[in-house]
Amino acid sequence: MSRIGKMPIAIPAGVTVEVAENNNVTVKGPKGTLTRALAPEMEIKVEGAEVTVSRPNDLKRMKSLHGLTRTLLNNMVVGVTNGYEKKLEVNGVGYRAAKQGKKLVLSLGYSHPVEMEDPEGIETAVDGQNLIIVKGIDKEKVGQFAAEIRGKRGPEPYKGKGIKYVEETIRRKVGKTGKK
Repeated sequence: MSRIGKMPIAIPAGVTVEVAENNNVTVKGPKGTLTRALAPEMEIKVEGAEVTVSRPNDLKRMKSLHGLTRTLLNNMVVGVTNGYEKKLEVNGVGYRAAKQGKKLVLSLGYSHPVEMEDPEGIETAVDGQNLIIVKGIDKEKVGQFAAEIRGKRGPEPYKGKGIKYVEETIRRKVGKTGKK
């Protein structure tokens, strides 16, 4: 039995979970509403203040979908109650981030500033000149947009310049040594 899949999901106060046909799940909470089509094979039951997910049989595909479906549902519930956020750090001389309306403007050592528009449902904030905070209720979108920002100039291993996640550690390399 899937250890993750069989765990019930507690529904906090102020959150409603509705399961329509073909497992189209809608989760409404204080921060917003999320809708997602989950695997139609899984059986999703809303009982009182918790949601349970069960699978029809023990095929490998069903076992995989069981844990995934439960985790996606849990991420939706957490998203509409607390939301998600990722923090990125800009390191390097002359590298900085600024916010202009709904645009994130990054100076990353290129000949031009890199401008990124906030996607729908995602909010970015700049703390100081080198800390970017990406917030939203959809875990997948928050992670994707944070990865796109990091992809504009990933950290390099010699000086550590570039954009990295705050909790990320960069494997540093030793530079060239002079001849004797």
